[in-house]
Amino acid sequence: MRWLSKERWRPRLATVVVAILIVVMALPLVGLFFFRLYENQLIRQTEGELIAQGAVVAAVYADAVRAADIAPEGLGAPISADPARDSNYPYQPIEPQLDLASDDVMPSRPAALPATADPAFAAIGARLDGILDETQRTTLAGFRLLDPHGVVIAGGGEVGQSLGEVEEVGRALSGVYASELRLRIPDQPPPPLYSVSRGTKVRVFVALPVEVAGRVAGVVYLSRTPNNIVKHLYGERGKVTLAAIAILGGTLLIALVFIRTVSRPIYALIDRTKRIAAGDREAIRPLDHHGTREMAELSAAFLDMATKLQARSDSIQTFATHVSHELKSPLTAIQGAAELLRDSGGTMDEAERRRFSNNIVTDAGRLNLLVRRLLELARAENLAPSGESTTINAALALLPVDTRLEVRTEGGDTGLGISGENLAIVLANLIDNSARHGAKQVTIGAESAGERAAVHVGDDGDGISVSNRAKVFEPFFTTRREAGGTGMGLGIVLALLKAHDGTIRLVDTERGTRFEINLPLSS
Repeated sequence: MRWLSKERWRPRLATVVVAILIVVMALPLVGLFFFRLYENQLIRQTEGELIAQGAVVAAVYADAVRAADIAPEGLGAPISADPARDSNYPYQPIEPQLDLASDDVMPSRPAALPATADPAFAAIGARLDGILDETQRTTLAGFRLLDPHGVVIAGGGEVGQSLGEVEEVGRALSGVYASELRLRIPDQPPPPLYSVSRGTKVRVFVALPVEVAGRVAGVVYLSRTPNNIVKHLYGERGKVTLAAIAILGGTLLIALVFIRTVSRPIYALIDRTKRIAAGDREAIRPLDHHGTREMAELSAAFLDMATKLQARSDSIQTFATHVSHELKSPLTAIQGAAELLRDSGGTMDEAERRRFSNNIVTDAGRLNLLVRRLLELARAENLAPSGESTTINAALALLPVDTRLEVRTEGGDTGLGISGENLAIVLANLIDNSARHGAKQVTIGAESAGERAAVHVGDDGDGISVSNRAKVFEPFFTTRREAGGTGMGLGIVLALLKAHDGTIRLVDTERGTRFEINLPLSS
């Protein structure tokens, strides 16, 4: 019978291993597609740095406007009150706002338009232009200083042109901080790894309004390309290649170790199982290679089970042969006697008829006894430990008094890990054997040793000959077959004791017969 369901698909072990190895190899590559989270942090960091730099430039620019004593009419739009800002007075923090995951990336910044700057602001820009150039060399950020109308007065080559039409600049001219992500115009070909990154294609633009006397005095317009990990990886492509080779080599090493320690022993055990199922006794031996401690334990447990099942099979086969032999003799005798009675007609006298009838009754009684003893043996072999306990005296109290001999106990009344009923059956069979072999007295005693107890049952009978000592526990072996012995008493005793983690053996003695029973002590 096949226990594996054909309807349900199950992957092979090799398939699972290959899938795991592919995932292990792919993890570093899959990590490239999660760079956006890191790149978004880099963009936020870049925006924060531009805000800090812009705030310093805005403070310098505002101080220059105040020093120039420009009339309020020459400034830009009034800046409306901000409740959140006022509640933090005198602090005016500006937090980074850009989010690569949710914000749209705007097109590249529009070109500046021709315009004319206010001479007063142009003079301020001329004084600050050197400061912006020095700052740009260190920060690598692009600086544009705009007047209240959006005309560039300092920074780069767009001085005298207007950026007022740029969206973020327009918002800043109205007195509101603004920032945008725009597509960058690269000044060199991008490396191949740029195709997996969104953050490497953008440039951060920040527009900070400059406030003087509650009005917009101008705008500090900054931009910079954020740092990105992809560019770093491309620069370290040699090391990345070595890392990829190391990952591939590590994966192959994992595969080799897994195959040697898990996969190969499992397939070897499967093959061994099939051979044992086909009746190959040579297959009941340890594997050549176990791989791991767990696999060695599994193999040992399996081989132990296979050995016990094989021994059980041999025992059943031998037992069946004995049973058929034991049942065949009385059945043949009954059949022969019945045929003689049937065919004799009236020629058989009354004495012969009675003799054959008695033979039928005797052999039928033997058959009945054999069947009863077989049932007792089967019940004993399938008995499960009950967890009960008893003593020798308690078990003897369950037996009827045997007038054929005297039963004497010696030593302490030790508690034994077996039920009183089952110990009574064991003792009854041993006492009956002693009585049938000429014993007049049976002595029973027990002594404990650690967590187990040794029970000695000895008699003063005829004893067992040397030639028969090795056969006493074999099923159906008896020296009293003519007297009705079945040879199953000691088999029942042995099965009952095994069911309770016990043993029995024949020990040497100067007179009679002596058995030693080993049982666990009662808990």
